[in-house]
Amino acid sequence: MLAAAVIAQSTPAPSAKDKPGAQAAGTAPPAGSAIAIFASGCFWCTESDFEKLPGVLSAESGYIGGKVERPAYRQVGAGGTGHAQAVRIVFDPKRVTYAQLLEHFWRNVDPTVKDQQFCDVGSQYRSGIFFLDAAQQRAAEASRSALEASKRFPRIFTEVTPATTFWVAEDYHQDYYKKNPIRYQVYRTGCGRDARLADLWGKAQ
Repeated sequence: MLAAAVIAQSTPAPSAKDKPGAQAAGTAPPAGSAIAIFASGCFWCTESDFEKLPGVLSAESGYIGGKVERPAYRQVGAGGTGHAQAVRIVFDPKRVTYAQLLEHFWRNVDPTVKDQQFCDVGSQYRSGIFFLDAAQQRAAEASRSALEASKRFPRIFTEVTPATTFWVAEDYHQDYYKKNPIRYQVYRTGCGRDARLADLWGKAQ
């Protein structure tokens, strides 16, 4: 109940400009950069986790993997569109490789549960790696296979699937952890994210 209350208190009311729904992201990265897309539950947290990584130029919250165009947050949250909350990352491959992004992803996700991450339950919170080309597919599948072979966890539910249209979420979700640091930290702590990650992977160095 605590987690549910925290989520409700932390979610601001959408403004008029947010109501029409998400916008499709461009597919071409800036010159000299590349794109990766990951889902690890609440996109506020995923965005925060990746933007701290050197070589990541930006992280944008949005929705992917669904069947509805221009999905709105409340539609996705209701669980009927098929989308997952995800983050589109623009990175400098000279400073951080896709393989390193994958390693960072795994250390910030709970791969042992289906259609859930921490206190958030539903297919919209499923974990996933959405590859953009054959090289990313090979790297993502190899990283998941390596984790399975390690026998660290009895089963891995994180999906590896082709990227479809990435719909950029409403403005009030972007950089939420920067715009609303207190509310964000209350939510993150109440959801048990860092405590669960420490249980799974050990305390962050």
